[in-house]
Amino acid sequence: MTMFFSVMKREARASNGLSPKRLRSHAVGGKEVPSLGAPSPKPRSQTYVTAGHVVVISEVLEVEDPLAEVQELSRRLDSTRGCLLSSSYEYPGRYGQWTLGFADPPLCLEAWNRKFQVTALNRRGVCFVPTVFDVLKETAAVAEVKMDGPDKIIGEVKESEGYFSEEERSKQPSIFSVVRAFVNLFESGADHHLGLYGAFGYDLAFQFEKVKLHKDRDPQQRDLVLYIPDSLLIINHQQQQSWKMEYDFVFASGGKMLSTKDMDDKGPEVAFKPRTQMPLGVDKRELKQGEFAKLVGAAKEKFLRGDLFEAVLSQTFREPCKSRPSEVFHCLQGRNPSPYGFLMNLGEEEYLVGASPEMFVRVERNLKGLRVETCPISGTIARGKDALEDAEHIKKILADPKEESEITMCTDVDRNDKSRICEHGSVQVLGRRQIELYSKLIHTVDHVEGYLRPEFDAIDAFLVHTWAVTVCGAPKTWAMQFVEECEQSQRCWYGASVGHVAFDGHLNTGLTLRTVRIKDGVAEVRAGATLLFDSVPESEEKETELKASACLNAVRNPHDVPQNAGLAPRMPLKQADRRVVLIDFEDSFVHTLANYLRQTGATVTTVRHTQAEHALAQVKPDLVVLSPGPGRPTDFGVSKHINRLVDLGCRIFGVCLGLQSIVEHFGGKLGQLPLPMHGKPSEVQIRTRGHDGSSIPTEKSGPIFKNCPSSFVVARYHSLYGLRPLPECLLETACIMPGLSSGDGIDAGEPIVMAIQHKTLPIAAVQFHPESILTSPELGVQMLVNALSLSTQP
Repeated sequence: MTMFFSVMKREARASNGLSPKRLRSHAVGGKEVPSLGAPSPKPRSQTYVTAGHVVVISEVLEVEDPLAEVQELSRRLDSTRGCLLSSSYEYPGRYGQWTLGFADPPLCLEAWNRKFQVTALNRRGVCFVPTVFDVLKETAAVAEVKMDGPDKIIGEVKESEGYFSEEERSKQPSIFSVVRAFVNLFESGADHHLGLYGAFGYDLAFQFEKVKLHKDRDPQQRDLVLYIPDSLLIINHQQQQSWKMEYDFVFASGGKMLSTKDMDDKGPEVAFKPRTQMPLGVDKRELKQGEFAKLVGAAKEKFLRGDLFEAVLSQTFREPCKSRPSEVFHCLQGRNPSPYGFLMNLGEEEYLVGASPEMFVRVERNLKGLRVETCPISGTIARGKDALEDAEHIKKILADPKEESEITMCTDVDRNDKSRICEHGSVQVLGRRQIELYSKLIHTVDHVEGYLRPEFDAIDAFLVHTWAVTVCGAPKTWAMQFVEECEQSQRCWYGASVGHVAFDGHLNTGLTLRTVRIKDGVAEVRAGATLLFDSVPESEEKETELKASACLNAVRNPHDVPQNAGLAPRMPLKQADRRVVLIDFEDSFVHTLANYLRQTGATVTTVRHTQAEHALAQVKPDLVVLSPGPGRPTDFGVSKHINRLVDLGCRIFGVCLGLQSIVEHFGGKLGQLPLPMHGKPSEVQIRTRGHDGSSIPTEKSGPIFKNCPSSFVVARYHSLYGLRPLPECLLETACIMPGLSSGDGIDAGEPIVMAIQHKTLPIAAVQFHPESILTSPELGVQMLVNALSLSTQP
């Protein structure tokens, strides 16, 4: 047997050129690997020996239909233990798209406080147990460990005692001492994928932070579930590669050689049991309406005294889960793309299904060393109904001092966490208050990095951030104590982490947020809010409801087709029999205007001004639109077109240059703005004003603004404008009111004409651009619908 291992070691080193001692200086091809947490490029089949003398044989197989493989894997996870991790969100320099997963893993590590259990989940896993037992017997942090049959190890970790500096806090005895023992046993730089996959519970922090517990704990609730897989489906979407990795392991323990080769990998199956009703005595909502707002008031008292700077409180919402976990997962993936999507069957009829937006800790090696990075999220506002409203919400959140101080405190605490174990001067903020968009929310995000000192590793990086300030508050220990005192129930997995502790020294984990915990058929969604002294209690309560809504909707209606949030709703097609001629005065926006006109259901013919007379004779339109354009009306002889249209009895709608042309045609004059307004937003007020300056009530304003609000923001592209007094035949129907920051240099006491209506002819015009992105698409289309109904009665 000794000869066998000597041969295997020589073959392994020949195949991959690495030895365990070279692990810490390993970089692929001698270059930095910009993986963004994604799988490395497709590897080759190989055999290697780990630092703990385990022989690993990996075979790389082709995948013909990646989508079908993912669907099949997710379906298996409804009844079989395993994990599916999927990043469906891209952000340059931060997140790439990838998928990685497995079912029927051979081995599982579970923990309850300081007690742990290692279980073989199939025959292949039994081969692991003797070697793992030998390693744990020699682990100084383990107080006791014993075999419980051939397929199970049970043990307990010592309580921390003696002196530990703050820099060494992560080295104390804890369940992570057992995790480290696994990493040391399987350590090798030959494989980027093999490692421990699973979930870390919130209560693990109390092994390092002394917090007085106020709530009863369920003795069956696990604090840690991690798997070692022996088969991995891997999809690197950025490189459009997919493959499977199949592993065999050879162990030597107690004078015996144990190999997984040709062993059955089938583990136990437990079918998911759906529910259609809540269990008796279990409420759908943990807190009654208004109770969370009261907790915000209690937090504000802590802020006032200086006990806390910020705190994150949460509440739980519940629904009976009538659909399979895989269906909920695919629904969340479709509706709410995220960098940390996951489906985990943890056994014991417990599942985690999530679409987390936030990295917890990621550690990867590059030429500078082990790089640790985090992306604290703090600052939340609802998505708008379209990209335009999104932009307004983004401006609002970036201008909000409360939101800025919220993320400032989070990042300052995060930088402090890294400074405990990172090289001095290496902790840097790479991105400040960057915007990330999700299905229902907009977040502001900072991006922070540091480089570990030589005496620290990825597990140290994980532990010094436990748990993120964005899920507990600051100062951390006091915030955790406040959370323990105020919240109604044990957090379980919420606010902790899911992900991958790799045996090559890297780590990739996401925070357990936007997560559905399914236990015994009941789906639980926990959502929190970051509280500051200037928090508004009712708003913070609504934020928790909004954050929970995407997951709750996925549980209730997992088969609903996601809506395309980026498309503006179309107006009802009521104008299908209408014909429009759009006269183009050499404008840059005319075809978007034509697009909007077609959204009303009308048939549109766009012609250059030189061909307008021929088009009018051929089309016989119901409406003629005078387009925007450069220059002055006289440059195009627009007045002759208006004469022809009036003679034909056509409805006329003018945009920008079109308005100026109508004013001049009926005897008015044009002025020039001191400051041109090109691509600038302004707020327009609807009004009606006669040539003598007398005002007419808003409800009697021109028909162009029917079903429009009394004020709205529009896009302006003009230097010329209609001067007062307007010709007697024209009414002013909208303007920029004095006192508003129009930005065009006109005296604040003089409104600027923004829309006109002829008193007796079906003619109207606007000085702004209804087709611009700065004008709400719904409003723009509505005005064009109204233009098709112009009559002689303003």
